[in-house]
Amino acid sequence: MSTAHKAARGTAGAVRGLALDIGSSRTRVWVAGAGVLADVPSGPVLRGRVTDAGPHQRLLRKVADSAFGGAVEDTVVMLCHPVLADPVQRETARRMVAGLGPARVVSVDSARAAAAYAAPTSGGPLLVVDLGAALTEVTLLVDGLVQDALLAEVGLDDLPESDGGPAGTVVDATADMVRDLWRRDGTGAVLGALRRGVLITGGGALRMDLTSRLAVRLGARLRLANDPATSTVRGAGLLLSSTLRHPTERRPGRGH
Repeated sequence: MSTAHKAARGTAGAVRGLALDIGSSRTRVWVAGAGVLADVPSGPVLRGRVTDAGPHQRLLRKVADSAFGGAVEDTVVMLCHPVLADPVQRETARRMVAGLGPARVVSVDSARAAAAYAAPTSGGPLLVVDLGAALTEVTLLVDGLVQDALLAEVGLDDLPESDGGPAGTVVDATADMVRDLWRRDGTGAVLGALRRGVLITGGGALRMDLTSRLAVRLGARLRLANDPATSTVRGAGLLLSSTLRHPTERRPGRGH
């Protein structure tokens, strides 16, 4: 039995938990009952891939010490990952977190987590654009499930600090991905999502030079999540709270 599933000793007995979003620039931790407890620079992360688990494990140990007195055996961890993270990326992050010894590690993609926080009652199609430090991801959700997604390995860290022109790098990549999703969509969901408004999350949502140009390129209204830089971990926290209240229900994520 894998470490993530060793909670056969009882996720039903787990009453505490934390949500974790490891970004290329910032690592954010949400703790049930306390909210966002940590928002600190990430350790070695390359384009969303954890390259050295040590710094992150030390950070989580400190959070556990602060929130739980160091004991994590009765906790559940809701771990966010990019929508298009490959199995190796997801397993590397999961093993890193499982090494702390929680009762269970549950995975959820960043788009569904952000939507849970920013648009919790929305049914139907929703486009989620995550403007991150090193990745830009566009995801089509339909009734809360991922239908399609595209990723570009470009983000805020790739933009020079000079004039506003370089913002076009991210804007162009995002617009191209939305166009490609539209071409691949045979159901009309992308068009419906554009008409409803595009949900923008990530630190780039706070950059007016990006969002104003993106709205023009897409010809759509943009819906900025409240505190977009932390919307993913806050949404994961909401999903975690539901998991803690209903431990026997099917969890978010695949294979956990």
